[in-house]
Amino acid sequence: MGLADLSSVLWRERDLLELLLFKLDEERLLLAAGRTRWVAHATAEVDIVLRQLRQTEVLRAAEVVAVAAAFDLPGDASLAQLADRVDDPWSGLLREHRDAFLTLTAEINALAEANQEMLTTGLRAVRETMLTVPGGTETYGRRGEAVAVMAQGQLIDKAS
Repeated sequence: MGLADLSSVLWRERDLLELLLFKLDEERLLLAAGRTRWVAHATAEVDIVLRQLRQTEVLRAAEVVAVAAAFDLPGDASLAQLADRVDDPWSGLLREHRDAFLTLTAEINALAEANQEMLTTGLRAVRETMLTVPGGTETYGRRGEAVAVMAQGQLIDKAS
């Protein structure tokens, strides 16, 4: 375990963050195009990448503990702290990884929020549409609980 191993894990994590960004963008495009048939598949792919990221984060944490110990830093040292303690070219590389993580994380958060907003808007439209369909539907009661509402009969004057 050393800086080379840590760097390898960081590259893997960056690749996974790029893949997550791609999958979220894919999901956004499907939502924007109204291709709801494929949204569940896209969301499942996002979940797969998130699981891989969690596994990689565990590996990264283990590598950071080992490298930090070698440089008399706490086991939860940040990339910035490690970069301050190590020599070039490792210092520069760790700073590049940190900057890339910050950028990718900001992009992922923005895209995830946009996707959530699109999903919420779509769900709201479906609920509103369902209220116009004869038969039972769900809505919210006074205390915020879901309640079934039966559509009332409509009188249609066919004589006119």
